Formats: sequence, C-alpha cells, structure tokens
Amino acid sequence: MTEVLIPVVAQDVRTNNVLMLAWANRESLAKTKKTGYMHYWSRSRGRLWKKGEESGHVQKVRSLHYDCDRDAILARVEQTGPACHKRTYSCWAREPFEAEEILRRLESTIAGRKRRPKPGSYTNEMLGDPARLRDKLVEEACELSMAVKAKRKSEIAGEAADVIYHLMVMLASAGVSLGEVKAVLERRHR
Repeated sequence: MTEVLIPVVAQDVRTNNVLMLAWANRESLAKTKKTGYMHYWSRSRGRLWKKGEESGHVQKVRSLHYDCDRDAILARVEQTGPACHKRTYSCWAREPFEAEEILRRLESTIAGRKRRPKPGSYTNEMLGDPARLRDKLVEEACELSMAVKAKRKSEIAGEAADVIYHLMVMLASAGVSLGEVKAVLERRHR
C-alpha cells in the first residue's frame, strides 16, 4: 500500500512568514497532535522525524489548518532557531537571521546547555550559580549604563550584548521564554 502524504506549509505564528514545506502522513500528524511539536514524514529517509530532533530547532504547534480541498495543511508554529537545514530563518530566506532570530538562536543554545551541560561552558557556570548570575547581570547593566553616560559609543553595543546574554541565561534558569516576554511587551504596547 502506498503511503498517503500531504504537504504541510509551516508558518511562523509570530511574524506570519512562511518557514518551510514538508510532508506529513497519518502517523506524523498523530504524533504532532499528541506531543504539540511538528513531526513530518521524511521522503528521503523513509521515516517519521521530529522537526529539530538533531538541531534543537523545534516547531511548537499553535494550530493546524486544512485548506479548502483538504489536501494541504497550514501549520502555525513557534519556531526555535532557523527553520531551514541551511541555517537560515526560512527555506526561502537567503540572508542570515534578523535580530529576533538571533535572539531565538541564542535562546535555543542556552536551552541546549541547560538540557545537556557541557564541561567548561560559561553558560553552564552561570546556570549552576544563580547568585553569581544575578550579580553578573547587575554588573553588566552598570557597565552599559556607564558606557552610555560617558558617551563611549564604541562600547555600548558590546555592553548591551553582555546584558542581553546574561538576561537570557537568567530567563532560561527561571523557565521563562522570550515568547512570554514578547507577549508582555505586546500587551503593554497596545
């Protein structure tokens, strides 16, 4: 019996950008619905696969929609990191990540370190010592403030990057995602 495959267009629920096209069958759709993460049928490997099973760049399902003929599916997802195997935001993007995508990639890297600690990793040192992490975030925020006050423009971006990195490690240690922070900012913006 021939496996019935249906095309699935994955769309970023945050931006509405199209991320990728893949294929699904009954088994992959059942697994998607059961786990809340996109699973596809790989035609080249001849097997079921979870998006991001190797890279960590998973797709959390927000909703699934059949088209009018019920022969294609739109999957609205929260993408972690790049969607494309060529490490671009989407399979149609030729450019590297934009700012928000870089933050998602960093969030994914930090989450990976949290799940699988790496010996000698600075991120793991910070995750393992909450008091030191809090002190470091305050220190980096002070350094940023001093650079701004002194109008040392050449240092401001680097200090801001240090603040953002340590803030993201703190968020990860507390189990809070960038998506949750973004939702608060969007509510406040309204």
